[in-house]
Amino acid sequence: MQELASNGSVSVTWRHRVHTCRHAFADEGGALANLLPCDSGPAQVLIVLDEGLLRAQPDLPAQLSAWSDTHRSLVHAAGAPLIVPGGEQAKNDRTEFDLVVRAIHERHICRRSYVLALGGGAVLDAVGFAAATAHRGVRLIRMPSTTLSQADAGVGVKNGLNAFGAKNLVGSFAPPWAVVNDTMLLCTLSDRDWRAGLSEAVKVALLKDPSLLFELEHTATALRGRDLDVMERIVTRTAELHVSHIVAGGDPFELERARPLDFGHWSAHQLEQMTGFGLSHGDAVAIGTLIDLQYATLMLGASSELSQRVANCLESLGFPLHCDALGEEDRLLEGIERFREHLGGSLAITMVTAPGVSDEVSHIDLDCMRQAIRLTRRRGDDRASRAG
Repeated sequence: MQELASNGSVSVTWRHRVHTCRHAFADEGGALANLLPCDSGPAQVLIVLDEGLLRAQPDLPAQLSAWSDTHRSLVHAAGAPLIVPGGEQAKNDRTEFDLVVRAIHERHICRRSYVLALGGGAVLDAVGFAAATAHRGVRLIRMPSTTLSQADAGVGVKNGLNAFGAKNLVGSFAPPWAVVNDTMLLCTLSDRDWRAGLSEAVKVALLKDPSLLFELEHTATALRGRDLDVMERIVTRTAELHVSHIVAGGDPFELERARPLDFGHWSAHQLEQMTGFGLSHGDAVAIGTLIDLQYATLMLGASSELSQRVANCLESLGFPLHCDALGEEDRLLEGIERFREHLGGSLAITMVTAPGVSDEVSHIDLDCMRQAIRLTRRRGDDRASRAG
């Protein structure tokens, strides 16, 4: 095969902006408006709003209108906010994706315009994929509205939809223009959604920051009591560790074999699918983290005290660690093969053997993993029976 004479390489850089604040649209909201530079006149902004967030905070459209009016020299809202369904259903078909692409087209949003998306992680995934593909890329500003999205999904560089029974089968890598974590958006969350991001915090702490694990253990009562100051501190630190991994880890688009931030996720994603997403992502990650810690104890020499410690921490934070689908071992283990395919053909699962210490494994002993699943199931069932 003849090689082209004009062979070369291309480098692309971007600035990954993540801001934490309270009342982003109040106090004149200048910081947010200044994230929307436009070469000629006010920036066109399509606002997309999670229906669930709107129900919880019905004054948001008025706040958005007042904000755009105050900053009319910088911002021009392209019509009323587009209201879209929230929750995992946002990702389970193309409906939401098509709604956003149609709005981008009909409201004349161009590549130098902006989509401002407010909502949970599933909405941000679907809207982000639409923004990434319309015109081959419209600038996206994410405003995550859950602890899970502020700590994890909303600050990443991925978008996606579920398809053919597989989690995130369709998607793209597309860094957002900016992420704004307004922690006041967390105040109206249900208890389940309030705790959801804390399983990702435990995961990141195990991978990268033992001091964060210690803090989670010692602030569990305050976190369950919905102390916003403590939650803001935990979410901000978790997001910092996530962003640091993306920016400084050398593999933002996951071209290498291992994906450390997916620790505990091969089973979490499978459990979500198996329960028809009745099990939330946060609860699934809590269970998945414990399964892999049990496996690390059985196969990799990790201390049994670590899995016990983490289980106690997760329970203190309010995670049930109980799921009937754990009894379907064969179907659950299919998640390993799906994870291998998602990685690109070679299995590379990160296992934690001590806080801040991890190993990458390329082979899973299925008998041992069954035992890890049973130990996790027994723990959850015992706790559920005590609570009942």
